[in-house]
Amino acid sequence: QVQLAESGGGLVQAGGSLRLSCAASERSFSHYDMGWFRQPPGKEREFVAAITWRSAITYYADSVKGRFTISRDNAKNTVYLQMNSLKPEDTAVYYCAANPYGRLILIPVNYDYWGQGTQVTVSS
Repeated sequence: QVQLAESGGGLVQAGGSLRLSCAASERSFSHYDMGWFRQPPGKEREFVAAITWRSAITYYADSVKGRFTISRDNAKNTVYLQMNSLKPEDTAVYYCAANPYGRLILIPVNYDYWGQGTQVTVSS
């Protein structure tokens, strides 16, 4: 069972940047598609970004495209989310997740393993 641990959340002013990290407990991570999701207060969990294990193809929600960058370092069993030009509407708990079987990456239910989440708060 893969364990995921997010870090890097915090409080930042609008326009600022944060980098989230997600460390996986197993080397098999390198063969998993990985995703970042977020859950704003009072709302459902939503897709943010994903990166495939093969060829590191990236996908982004329209709301973050051009501002966020997902990347992975398989040697370190870690996936990152670089968040720039943050807005108050980016405030949420951010989760990383692992999709071991190559299922459709935009849908949370297709991910088998989840981290505990890290809070990101953007003040105006």
